[in-house]
Amino acid sequence: MAIPISYNIRNLRLRKGATVMTAMGIALTVTIAIFIMALLAGLHAAFATSGDPRNVLVLRKGSNSELAAGGVERDAMQTLRDLPGIAKDAQGENLVSGEDILVIVLPRKDGTGETNVTIRFMLPVGLEMRPKVKIIAGRWFNPGQREVVVSKSIHERFSQANIGDTMFFGKGSWTVVGIFDSGGSAHESEIWADINQLSSDLDRTQYSSVLMQATDLETATALKNRVSDDQRLKLNGMLETDYYASQQSTGGAIRIVGWVVAVIMGIGSCFAAMNTMYAAVAYRSREIATLRVIGFSRPSILTSFVFESLVLSLLGAVVGIVLMLPFNGMTTGTSNPVTFSEAVFSIRMTPYVIGVALMFALIMGLVGGLAPAWHAARRNILTALRD
Repeated sequence: MAIPISYNIRNLRLRKGATVMTAMGIALTVTIAIFIMALLAGLHAAFATSGDPRNVLVLRKGSNSELAAGGVERDAMQTLRDLPGIAKDAQGENLVSGEDILVIVLPRKDGTGETNVTIRFMLPVGLEMRPKVKIIAGRWFNPGQREVVVSKSIHERFSQANIGDTMFFGKGSWTVVGIFDSGGSAHESEIWADINQLSSDLDRTQYSSVLMQATDLETATALKNRVSDDQRLKLNGMLETDYYASQQSTGGAIRIVGWVVAVIMGIGSCFAAMNTMYAAVAYRSREIATLRVIGFSRPSILTSFVFESLVLSLLGAVVGIVLMLPFNGMTTGTSNPVTFSEAVFSIRMTPYVIGVALMFALIMGLVGGLAPAWHAARRNILTALRD
């Protein structure tokens, strides 16, 4: 015969102080776990949603970053432009953009210091090859002008990033003329400008990279292989989506430190739940003996106490999720060791994150409640009645 669930709910209500304290301890642990997982989910989304699977990124052979020393020679640009399988724009021109990367320092709006920020210089066709990026204020830069457009995240987090502001790099000042939204992709960490003006400023003879758009997905793979296999070019082609996926090493340190903290706090929460359940066993010894006398079996009592612990953990998990809701979608940033600049991303409480957090809380409840429940079920009836 099973013990009614209402019995456990009533006991949790009667022991309000212990219930609240244990639930809050578990809630704090779950909050930290969610925060770490939401950070990693946001970082993953920023890179996983970046790039077009039809786009092929060309780098110097042996490079794993657009910022690596060397690049694509200007002479090789024409060879790349003439390769078969490249898509064309409305004017019939091949969709090939030579691009350059520069890192500058901008002050934060909150006054906490300065941070490296990435500027991407591109040909005007580079805008057309990224249709998901939309201008939301002002306008795009004009070719040949000292003008830049900044991402929404850069605009919100840094000074000198409002429309009409100026930034100094190269041989002069550049005016902010627009703000764009990249939909949470890696481009949220960038500022965009015209490459021709940069080349004249810094006498650049190479591109950091060349972006080419293929006519379809199958052609993109063939185009990538053709670039990599051509011994004359000494270049490496990769799908743009693969390139951004490889940049996710940024989250390694966050993942390790975060889970170490979460596990340590999880162990502490298990002991808190265990102490609460042991206290409940001691407080309700006669009640447990009475349950045995009227016919409830030891497995029923074991199941009842474990269930009570799981309810307590689930309550703490719900509180932890609610505490994290105000942070969902908040923009933050971390240092990217590949580009030596800040990677901007949003905290994302995805269904997967919430599901893992609930499972984490239930495991804590199971571990914390199993030993006290076993002790309660194994107690001698006469001894319990005398306590």
